[in-house]
Amino acid sequence: MREISVELITKTVRDLSIEAACDLPKDVEKLLKKAAGEEESQFGKYSLEKIVKNVELARREHAPMCQDTGIVVVFAEVGQEVHITGGTLTDAINEGIRQGYQDGYLRKSVVGDPVLNRKNTGDNTPAVIYTELVPGDQIKIQVLPKGAGSENMGALKMLKPSEGLEGVKDFIIKAVTQAGGNPCPPVIVGIGIGGTMDKSTLLAKKALAREAGTPHQNPEYQALEEELLTEINKLGIGPQGFGGKVTALAVHIETYPTHIATMPVAVCLNCHAARHKEAIL
Repeated sequence: MREISVELITKTVRDLSIEAACDLPKDVEKLLKKAAGEEESQFGKYSLEKIVKNVELARREHAPMCQDTGIVVVFAEVGQEVHITGGTLTDAINEGIRQGYQDGYLRKSVVGDPVLNRKNTGDNTPAVIYTELVPGDQIKIQVLPKGAGSENMGALKMLKPSEGLEGVKDFIIKAVTQAGGNPCPPVIVGIGIGGTMDKSTLLAKKALAREAGTPHQNPEYQALEEELLTEINKLGIGPQGFGGKVTALAVHIETYPTHIATMPVAVCLNCHAARHKEAIL
């Protein structure tokens, strides 16, 4: 049994929160630069060049790349041989976010009650935390600050199995079309298929934690990702919604077994500031 202290978890989450806001991952930056080189629309190309410059400035000046520093989504994979000492995992993660958003001068955007009393909690907590027990003696922590502009454009549909692959593709394309320029494209499209209603949306969110542009391990789903990316980029929405050939940087699909009578499909979009950072303790 390996012991990991809450202090270490808190410090790690603090640092990841600040890094995620100010340092766009290289995988996303690479796709943005590639898109800037391929975009044919003059204004779309201009927009992408400004986005890339903003990414570089944010990293150099250690400043947030977007004013919406998001509600923090955390995926924590906890090894079965780990014993957390000094407190709870949830408290340690939230304390790390509290410190990170305070020390990093990041905008606090979380309200304590969603309907009746939308008062800001003042420290961007609580996070949305998903914990998974896995083999081993390590903890893997992924931090995804999720802005509201792209989050608001998510979609879910409980398809009938008879609608098949064409129904899946049609729903995904319609979801991106209806989102238009609202999620600040070029976007990364996370897709969850299967499980239950809630599981499919979790899969779609987890799809955004993948290294941007990495293909699905199943060749058939890899081909579907490529097909959807091509079709989405034919929509003409373009960078920032001003028109062009690059509406999406990548399409990521995650699946799970489901009931014979249903086929849930969820779409979760990430804006061009597709922030994600991770650490292994």
